[in-house]
Amino acid sequence: MARKAGGDTKTNAMRELERAGVRYEVRTYEVEEGVPPRDLGLRIAELIGADPESQFKTLVTTGPKGVHVVCCIPVGEELDLKKAEAAAGEKSLSMMHVRDLLAVCGYERGACSPVGMRKRFLTLIDETAQLFDTIGISGGRKGVTLFLSPEDLVTFLDARLADIVV
Repeated sequence: MARKAGGDTKTNAMRELERAGVRYEVRTYEVEEGVPPRDLGLRIAELIGADPESQFKTLVTTGPKGVHVVCCIPVGEELDLKKAEAAAGEKSLSMMHVRDLLAVCGYERGACSPVGMRKRFLTLIDETAQLFDTIGISGGRKGVTLFLSPEDLVTFLDARLADIVV
């Protein structure tokens, strides 16, 4: 069953971008329950009528010393942990357990945005983001996608562009 995105209130991601003067566009969509997490990003791209290659999902990894690295990759791709480790300068990284996501980042699964997390972490954005004038990222709430310039996102987050997909 579908439900409407939660109201017209701004998310942390929107507030942070506005404070920094970063332009973005908001698109909302009906949240569909029961979509497998692996297919969620592709389904959202379909719902908002966007090229899936320009839509980026946010994955959070953890290193052995408790360091967290945020990785933004196209929704149809898989993260290559070895490439992410090299780009981040870490010996090893593993996916953060979903139960830790809210406490560490302030976002729930399916609504994790690289912008507006509780703390700034090193962020890697797959280099394919440069191929687009605008890319879509989670708006920080289910049912909300933000479109912005990949250059603006990299600058705002002080992120690194790197080849981090399989």
